[in-house]
Amino acid sequence: MKIAIAGGHGQIALLLARQLTDAGHDAVSIVRNPAHVPDVEQQGATALVADLEQLDDDELALRLRGIDAVVFAAGAGPNSGAERKLTVDRDAALLLADAAERLGVQRYVMISAMAADSYDAERAVVPAHSDADVFQVYLRAKAEADANIRARNLRWTIIRPGGLLDTPPQGTVDVGRTVPRGTIPRADVAALVLHALVDDLAVGVQFEVTSGNTPIPAALAALG
Repeated sequence: MKIAIAGGHGQIALLLARQLTDAGHDAVSIVRNPAHVPDVEQQGATALVADLEQLDDDELALRLRGIDAVVFAAGAGPNSGAERKLTVDRDAALLLADAAERLGVQRYVMISAMAADSYDAERAVVPAHSDADVFQVYLRAKAEADANIRARNLRWTIIRPGGLLDTPPQGTVDVGRTVPRGTIPRADVAALVLHALVDDLAVGVQFEVTSGNTPIPAALAALG
């Protein structure tokens, strides 16, 4: 498979690129900053320099020709303001879906956030004045992006991980529509994406995930 990863310089995206290439697939990592190209290439991926806040879906579709599936792993980052939570975490995800639909690419995997739908509507507005307010906008952005993807005629999977860790992969998880609050290594989130794509699992399923006791392929298979 040839898989495009939006947010290609993110920590999960870099891990996913390495896992995909090690498994014999082609990863195309979309990055905004040309300085990030060497980091992507070190993972065996091909870098595509493109700013998802500046392109339209026609331009992005032209650059993604030949892709079999797309992964949205982008994010505005912890130091960004409320407005970029919407333009990146929401709008860029929809742009990627628009481009995929133009290309006839049906497979779309979204990396979202646990409990995204629980945002406080009164605080999830722009402008926001505190870190807590910005986090509510982030949750709103994720929730609205997820809802939009669910409504499309795509073969989507929406993964909502708990707190992300930089620890070694465990390979076992707890999945469900909702699961208790917890953490998960970023490498295991990448492995979830890999198996969802390569084994064609969890299609049309949104789920939360933390570390647990079930091997990742079996956990995904149980979701349908």
